[in-house]
Amino acid sequence: MSSSTERLKPVPPERFLRALLSAPRPGAEKILAFYDHRAGLICTDPSLLLVPLDDHLCHRGDGLFESICYRDGLIFALDAHLDRLEAGAAALCIDLPLQQDALRARIRDVAAASSRDHGDLRVFLSRGPGGFGISPRECPSPGLYIVAAASKLPGPAIYEKGLTAFTSAYPPKQEYLAKIKNTNYLPNVLMAAEALAKEMDVAITFDENGHMGEAAIANVAIVDKEGRLVSPEITRILPGTTLLAALELAAERMPVRQEPVHRQDILQAREMLLFTSSTLCVAITHFDGHPIGQGIAAGRPGPVALWLKDALLQKMKADGTPYK
Repeated sequence: MSSSTERLKPVPPERFLRALLSAPRPGAEKILAFYDHRAGLICTDPSLLLVPLDDHLCHRGDGLFESICYRDGLIFALDAHLDRLEAGAAALCIDLPLQQDALRARIRDVAAASSRDHGDLRVFLSRGPGGFGISPRECPSPGLYIVAAASKLPGPAIYEKGLTAFTSAYPPKQEYLAKIKNTNYLPNVLMAAEALAKEMDVAITFDENGHMGEAAIANVAIVDKEGRLVSPEITRILPGTTLLAALELAAERMPVRQEPVHRQDILQAREMLLFTSSTLCVAITHFDGHPIGQGIAAGRPGPVALWLKDALLQKMKADGTPYK
């Protein structure tokens, strides 16, 4: 290894490749399998999970991604995720290099190559490599990467205890970006850092009118004082696949609304709910230091949260796409 002050000269490609593949690879144990459309192949060696630095995905955040849960041999809400990916690609004028049926097949192949019954899938559609500017014209072909990563199934403790949440210092995203699941997640990263600094679980955005937005990687809703499930309007939030499924399920047994949710509505709510692909539905039991709910039930997961958690899992399994 050269010292930091020694002048470096180019080395043969073979030597550089050996050094690159032997370099430390944090998180390698989580990478189970991946597909790179440039090669058209699937690999299970984490040291080969490499993306060109001049791919606009890396230095501009010019791309899209989907986070998809697979469990018990089934991929959850695959069609809904692919529909959202297609809509985002159209909004960013990125051509999908595969038709949806072929993309669906590659995702199933990567899940199968992971040799696990459960995990997380990440699908990345990028502008592609070609330069370090901002013009899409630099990139002749889009990039497509599919990764299967190890994950732990949520245990019962998270549902029994619930989560703590607070008002984020960061506002909701602008409307023209909020509905596109793009890879520029710096505001979300800052929200996650907020939560760590406060030793709390979830940061939640609010707009200039005091209306609730979303969490860093999740949607949020309440069961209001009248017993209605109320979600923010799909304007400055990402329409999460789990949230949309929850609204559909809940409508069969309770009133459902999509309308502005003010901070005061939260403090008067019966329940506050958080929706993600991995945990499905988890209760938020405390917001800005105040317990959610009334009476002896305040500060505890409520019946809607517990019911939706099970109902969503049942629905995701019933509609799931087998990959083995």
